[in-house]
Amino acid sequence: MSASGATMTAGRTEGVTSLQRFTRRRSTIAFLMTLPLIAVIGGLVVYPAGYAMYLSTLNRRMTEFIGLEQFAILLDTDTFWMVIAQSCIFAVSAVLLKALIGFWLAHMLHDIPAKGQRKWRGMLLVPWVIPPALSTLGWWWMFDPSYSSINYLLNVFAVPSVPWLGEPWWARTSVIIVNVWYGAPFFMIMYLAALKSVPEQLYEAAAIDGATGFQRLRYVTLPMMRNIISITVLFSLIVTFANYDIVRVLTNGGPRDLTHVFATYAFQVGILSGNVPRGAAVSLFMFPLLAIFAFFVLRGVTRRNKEES
Repeated sequence: MSASGATMTAGRTEGVTSLQRFTRRRSTIAFLMTLPLIAVIGGLVVYPAGYAMYLSTLNRRMTEFIGLEQFAILLDTDTFWMVIAQSCIFAVSAVLLKALIGFWLAHMLHDIPAKGQRKWRGMLLVPWVIPPALSTLGWWWMFDPSYSSINYLLNVFAVPSVPWLGEPWWARTSVIIVNVWYGAPFFMIMYLAALKSVPEQLYEAAAIDGATGFQRLRYVTLPMMRNIISITVLFSLIVTFANYDIVRVLTNGGPRDLTHVFATYAFQVGILSGNVPRGAAVSLFMFPLLAIFAFFVLRGVTRRNKEES
């Protein structure tokens, strides 16, 4: 009895020791701590995306599987090709302008003394903090054809009024302006954090070698910031392609459906017109291209991190 009891005690002790060793592994602890986040992502991202893929393969009544026919129907319509062109123009132009303006603002703030930086950072982050629908409503009032404050200022300087939301070209420009105003502070704060991490010794060595300001920017700043630039552009491009609030509030896709982007057109086709599977197909149209772009960008970031380490 005593021998069997000792064996059971030893086995129990060995089991507890193994369990403790398992729970003390850093990878296990990290996985357990990320389980709530994984559950949230699965419930709010993975499941809706998978269900949208399933819906896009059904007919309008959602009673029959039709494969990729919804995508073929979309590609046969002129309106959807306008949506593709407008979405690409909107996303690429807005992201490029946000990146340039954010980079310039980050450099301006980086050269300001620490005491003054807090005040300027707080003021420049206001557009990004305000909810997009609320700030877009303010811009809509400023673009209003009858009470436009922007046109009033233009008239003060003898410049004729601009039909901001009445003509296709100006409406597209207005949408891009509002998106840049809203998103540039995000680029600014990300680039400012990256600039803070660049060692000052590199700039001192470049100055000793006689490098000009442009050469320091090209050979020191940009190489040290290229990972954060790549990730920021990737994230902003995905979010901009999926933008809904600005176009919906500002133009609602008009005039003549020329300012629709994928999100607003998917809402119009899927919800307002009652064709949910086709709306799902519209919303998923850019997913393969963005996934491929994200794969190559992230692979480049990983490769550069390995080279630096």
